[in-house]
Amino acid sequence: MKILVTGGAGFIGSHTSHALLERGHDVLGIDNLNDYYDPALKQARLAELTPKPGYAFEQMDIADDQALLARVKAYAPDRIVHLAAQAGVRYSLENPMAYARSNLIGHLAVLEAVRHTPSVKHLVYASSSSVYGERNDAPFSEDDPVENPVSLYAATKRADELMSATYSRLYGLTQTGLRFFTVYGRWGRPDMAYWLWTDAILKGAPVTLFNHGDMRRDFTFIDDLVEGIRRLVDCPPERGAPVGEHDSLSPVAPWRVVNIGNAAPVELGAFIEAIEGALGQRAEKNMMEMQPGDVPATWADTRLLTDLVGAMPQTGLAEGVRAFVEWYDRHYA
Repeated sequence: MKILVTGGAGFIGSHTSHALLERGHDVLGIDNLNDYYDPALKQARLAELTPKPGYAFEQMDIADDQALLARVKAYAPDRIVHLAAQAGVRYSLENPMAYARSNLIGHLAVLEAVRHTPSVKHLVYASSSSVYGERNDAPFSEDDPVENPVSLYAATKRADELMSATYSRLYGLTQTGLRFFTVYGRWGRPDMAYWLWTDAILKGAPVTLFNHGDMRRDFTFIDDLVEGIRRLVDCPPERGAPVGEHDSLSPVAPWRVVNIGNAAPVELGAFIEAIEGALGQRAEKNMMEMQPGDVPATWADTRLLTDLVGAMPQTGLAEGVRAFVEWYDRHYA
């Protein structure tokens, strides 16, 4: 198959492209290579991909709807894996317009490109566990109501889900939205907590723990997440597919949302202990109050994912953290 991957130079996009190429697919990656974080890291990811047979890359902003439409129609992919987005909860407090352009206008541009490209039989796109907001009940299920996002980032991701559901109903577009839970691993982003903690420990600086460390995250190793994406690409929903009692469009549209997580939340302190063990160094901790837009816990209910694609690999915390630390050491040696 021919598969187009947006955000192809990103953390998840580059890993996904590797996995699809290994399965024998042709992949076209597109990315605007912006400077939200060091573009050299994105170029380094691309340097690992571009020599591979079947891979091509083009620099492009998905919010340029006409350019995107022309490229998608010319490439005529069988599938699109849409992972391009402005990431980060806290940055949405500083630069909200970046989220409107990339996550709202960009997502709509992808939907329009799919609508006008008959070859595309399945659009798989990234949503986020942040759509669940601050909750006291867990684990978080696709059936749960998601009307109270606590950050602009979360609001844009929920808006993407609603736009996709509407396009499925109006135009019959086959789509799967993926609610990712706290992804970590090799080639990650420098703004992510585990990267910042690792960097701080190596420099002898204190690591910052918000809410005084009283937080849990359903940390999901990148290889496990990508395996879920790869399997779901080959598992398009049918009209009337069950997607949750709160998604009223589901009975008439080939559309669904699926959690991808480890289904095992971890205290932040335990994650830092895993980094300490991998580095052989102790961390000094700086306890802070909760930040605006943050939530105390995430926890994925992954029963729907298992029902759709079977049992998923689950990389243990110590193994996953060690893989990241070893990559970090090699990359920045």
